[in-house]
Amino acid sequence: MSDAPRFRFLRLIPSATAPRRADRDAGGLVPLRAARWCDALAQATQHGFLLHPPADVSLLWDGERILWHMAPFAGWQVLDDAIQFPDYAAAFDAAAPPALAGHSPPFLTALPEPGVVQVWTGLVAQTPPGWSLLLRAPANAPRIPGVEHFEGLVETDRWQGPLFVNLRLTRPGEPVHLRAERPFLLAQPVPQAAYADALYGLSETVEAAAATPADWAALAAVLAPPPDRPQGAYAAEARRARKRACPFAAWFGRSLTSAPTP
Repeated sequence: MSDAPRFRFLRLIPSATAPRRADRDAGGLVPLRAARWCDALAQATQHGFLLHPPADVSLLWDGERILWHMAPFAGWQVLDDAIQFPDYAAAFDAAAPPALAGHSPPFLTALPEPGVVQVWTGLVAQTPPGWSLLLRAPANAPRIPGVEHFEGLVETDRWQGPLFVNLRLTRPGEPVHLRAERPFLLAQPVPQAAYADALYGLSETVEAAAATPADWAALAAVLAPPPDRPQGAYAAEARRARKRACPFAAWFGRSLTSAPTP
């Protein structure tokens, strides 16, 4: 449906890789057996859009300062405050309305915390009303050595600013390499109702003595399944459940799960 709400990305740096949905095996980095049989792992792995750095860049924390290196610059440069993406400021001014001239977003920003740097993806995101983006490391993929992601939950339905991530460099004296061909960030759509304070007031903890027959029956289906229950039954049942009516189907005129799964 042409008028359906969309998750929209504005690519401001032309070299930035277009976001794409993550796949079940994290680009082959998840073991085949897990991607095939563990539906919980596979669904978590493919939940979100993969984002890449807009260019190869190397970062180095010497214990006090952050240094950076990328083409076309020679050698290591000190990141005192913030830098622009190479040759980007003029391109931004040429594309943006006159009121935004001189306001191109920085590519790298040194934050006050030791070893922490902010990296812009070159993108701006817009989500449908009531939806946010959770920014985090790609799920179930090996981490970039020497890097920890700060996770952020951004209400991109009302705040359409630069989509960036804060990284902590954890190995003083050892360079960290961000490669344009390797995803370094996952943007996961999250309905804002899922993290509303009122939701957490609905939780409860029940002791085993107070468990109901239904509780025990549900547990028995997992711990003592019928002998003829086939391998991968959970995955098959989960797929069937996702084929049923989706609460957001009205947006698209069909189930969200009717599209081919990567």
